[in-house]
Amino acid sequence: MPVPLPNDDVLLDPPSHDEVVTAARAKVTAVAGAAGLTAIQRAILRAHIRALTGIDVDLDDLDPLGPTAFAEAMRRRGEVFRIRQVQTMLLAAFVVDPLPEDTVERIREYALELSIDDAMIDVALRLSLEHRDLAMADFMRAGYHADPERPLDDVLHVHRRLHDEWEGVDDDPELAAEWSALEQCPAGSLGRAVWEFYRARGFSFPGQPGSAPPLLAQHDFVHVLADYGSTVESEIEVFGLIARANDDPHAFSLLVSVISLFETGRLERATIFEHDPHHISHDPERMAGRLADAMRRGAIIGAHSGGRDLLTVDWFEHAARPVEEVRTHFGIPPKSADAIAAGSVGPWELGGISGFQLEFGRHAAEQRGEPYDAHGAAVLPD
Repeated sequence: MPVPLPNDDVLLDPPSHDEVVTAARAKVTAVAGAAGLTAIQRAILRAHIRALTGIDVDLDDLDPLGPTAFAEAMRRRGEVFRIRQVQTMLLAAFVVDPLPEDTVERIREYALELSIDDAMIDVALRLSLEHRDLAMADFMRAGYHADPERPLDDVLHVHRRLHDEWEGVDDDPELAAEWSALEQCPAGSLGRAVWEFYRARGFSFPGQPGSAPPLLAQHDFVHVLADYGSTVESEIEVFGLIARANDDPHAFSLLVSVISLFETGRLERATIFEHDPHHISHDPERMAGRLADAMRRGAIIGAHSGGRDLLTVDWFEHAARPVEEVRTHFGIPPKSADAIAAGSVGPWELGGISGFQLEFGRHAAEQRGEPYDAHGAAVLPD
């Protein structure tokens, strides 16, 4: 019998040590295969638990905990808390390739006992059965959708009605001019930093041919504000932060799509991104720590701003303000020392730009007849 969501007397306190261990037991039971956790699953779960709760749990020394007992332990926890437990299970499942069908079905059992309905479970099931076309159809139907309370056309500064929120706009000179005008923002401001971010990498401004869809371009402001570079590893961090900052559980699909592009390769393309797998498993301990810290920061931002969708902020309203002032306004905390030690870098640090982006920026400057300026961005040596 599923444990219903509480109507009152909802427990809002941070989880105790015992509750964290209880949740860890359930997560390991849900996602471990016959041979136990994979290396990447172990890294993801341990880093996630440590970053979000401050408690380090030895995942190899836990007694199993089934769906019924776990749901009973969560009786006083509300819907959002329970959803986050299921999503952590899904996170540890989506990094595995192939994705076992029985893992997905176990996660479904936990969700049912918790009285949680998460559409990403159906996506996972489709993927486990290699029904990729059906999975993508489910994904588009049940995944992220922008805040319906605020018209996207105004937020994105486009000059025609968008038929789809991820629609590209490569024929809007007024929009491109507004982005280009960020050059005139004061030094040290958000707008100027984003302009330099684009110029260093040779990115086209929204409204120009070859540009990213305006909604996707919103995340470039987050790159600057959250101090993440533009390599694939940094993209994983950015979308982990954005997904966790948003109180709408559907935002979790943003992180699922990035993992499906850049870890398992199950998703071949999303907007301008092409699949390029194994960017977590190539160094699971370090990348798990970086992703977990990004999600920790996202949780803090969400608590500060009421779970606001960072992709639907009108960043032009903040463009002239100093970067640090905007960070304070949105409650963006610094990275942890562990994430920095694991290689998390900002846009202007060594390793904050890819070799391809650096060369593309040089080529774009040459096409404009201008000297190239990387604005401090540099590639890690081989």
